[in-house]
Order: sequence, then C-alpha cells, then structure tokens
Amino acid sequence: MQQVVVVGGGVMGCLGALELLAAGCSVTLIERQSAGRESSWAGGGIVSPLYPWRYPASISALANWSQGYYPELGQRLFEATGIDPELTACGLLWLDHAEADAALAWARAQGRPIEAVDADFLYQRVPDLAPGFRGGLWQADLANVRNPRLMTALLTYLDQQSHFRLIENSPVEALLEKGGRVVGVRHAGGQVSADAVVISAGAWSGGWLERTGERLSVDPVKGQMLLYRAEPGWLRSVVLSEGRYAIPRRDGHVLVGSTLEHAGFDNGTTQEALDSLRASAAKLLPRLAQMEPIAQWSGLRPGSPEGVPFIGEFSGKPGLWVNAGHYRNGLVLAPASCRLLADLMTGRAPEIDPTPYAPDR
Repeated sequence: MQQVVVVGGGVMGCLGALELLAAGCSVTLIERQSAGRESSWAGGGIVSPLYPWRYPASISALANWSQGYYPELGQRLFEATGIDPELTACGLLWLDHAEADAALAWARAQGRPIEAVDADFLYQRVPDLAPGFRGGLWQADLANVRNPRLMTALLTYLDQQSHFRLIENSPVEALLEKGGRVVGVRHAGGQVSADAVVISAGAWSGGWLERTGERLSVDPVKGQMLLYRAEPGWLRSVVLSEGRYAIPRRDGHVLVGSTLEHAGFDNGTTQEALDSLRASAAKLLPRLAQMEPIAQWSGLRPGSPEGVPFIGEFSGKPGLWVNAGHYRNGLVLAPASCRLLADLMTGRAPEIDPTPYAPDR
C-alpha cells in the first residue's frame, strides 16, 4: 500500500486524501493549525468561476468535471456522516454584463446553459433587486455549496477511514530525502515516512516549497466577506455585478463578497473593506442597507498566473507532488484537481489532460 503524506488541511488536502484513500493509498494529513480553517472555510462556495469565459480552457476542463461531480460528492458525504454540505442549485444572474456576447459564445462552445434574460426575468427571480438593471445572463443549474459544512463533512468522513491519520497544529518543517527521493517529512511533533509527499498548503505553498529549492508562483491574495441574516428564501439566486456578489444560503444567510487585496499574509479585516462591501450590498439589494452585517472575515487565496493550478510531481525532486495555486476557484476546481492528482500518483489513466497543470511548466 502506497504511503502518502499530504501537507495542508484545506479542501485540496482533504479531498486529495479522500481520492487517494479511494485509490488504495494510506494517507497522513498534516495541518499547521486546525484543518479546514483557511480559504476553504472563508470562500463563498459558488461552484463556478465568477466569469468562466475569461479563463483558459484548462480551467474550464477542471470546472466542468467538478460541477458534474459535486452532487454525487455531496450526497455521499451526507449519507456517510449525516452532515449536509448544502449543495444548492440556486442559479446565477450576471447583471447588465458588458461581455454578454463573449459569454454566450463561450457557453455554446462549452455546452453550458447560459442564456440572455431581460429585466422582467431579473425582477421576477429576485424581486428585491435594486431598480435600474436592464437585463443580464442566467445559468439556472449553477450551484453553491456551504463550504464550512463541506469541510466538516470531509473531515468527519476521513476520520472514519482506517488508513487515514490527521495531525493538526503541527507545522511541517522539512522534507526527508534519501537516495535522491523524497521519503517523508519532519513536522513539529515528529517525523512521518512516506512513498510520496503532496503539498496542498494553499497560499503558503509557494513560500514553503521555496525552502526546498523548488519555485512555484503561488502568492497570497486576501479576500474579505460580509454575512447578513435574512429570512429563508428571501434571496433565491446568486446575483453578481461589477465583480461583487450576493450568495444565498438555505437558512436565509446572505454572503456578500469579495475584495481582492495584495497584502502579503496579513489576514485581518479592515474598515475600508467593510464600507466597500456594504456599499456593494446596498447597490445590489437595497434591503441589505437596512441590516447590520452579523460577521466580517477574510481569507488568503493561493494566487497563481491566470489562476491555473499546479498539479503533479516535480521532475527534479521525485516523490514530491503539489496540488495548489487555484486562486479564486479552489472550491470550484477541487474535485477534478484531486481526482487528477490521484490518477497521476497511482498510475491510472487520467480523466483530464494533466499537461497544463505541470508544476515545471
């Protein structure tokens, strides 16, 4: 049985562990703090890139596969753990979008059900939408997942598996190498031997790998969010305008996001972001202006060139693998990325062409 160490306890680490276990591996997951508490927890959970037509084909390939797989994943986790990740096909409205022609051409080419809609449709779908919108784009089957519940379900499921071990609050300090191969890691609480090591440390992946002599273009990009509480069903669909969105949860909570800030590893919240997000919320849904946000938080996305992740083995360091750099689309791309990782690590024929994601590209 192949022994694998996965460094990083976010959605990539947890779902990667799940896929590797299913492929017959034994997995030790090591997290520097509590698992699932960084960007996987902080994101909005829209199961699509915000503007999918702007991305290269390599992103579409991962997103399309993941969107098809999420319902099965959510159901499997719910049945095994009793925790519902609340994958909800709520649809997404892009409002007054200037790139409608490009979006519709992309949708035709990809076979995605995006259509142009008029103002009547908008206000029938979202009666409390701010006045003045003339039309937009609509994708009825687009879903959102309640990512904190997804992470809890994943961790609960993994804990049930006999060949899985979780080590939390223990930063990985160094690789163990022997005979030109990576054979494990040293962490704050000891050592773990392995046949392979996977770095899935999100925004920290680039800096961590640099200490091993490998270069990876992954840098932190902060995003801040607001949370409101409304009655269930008040907002039925995700609405998106000028880069800002409102996301409904089943219990009536509404998320508004998100900022894009290059501030290193500073993950604090700011008054400036609070004011900006509140203004965006009111511009989309004026009723939110009458409410006080009940929470504000931030997360650090793993930024990468064009948002294309790095998935594969480092040619100069056998036994060292990576699955990181998903930028704004970690939750969107995670199922496909982790299936591809497991395919490559176990020698199966990959379901997705791995070439665009090679870490040495």
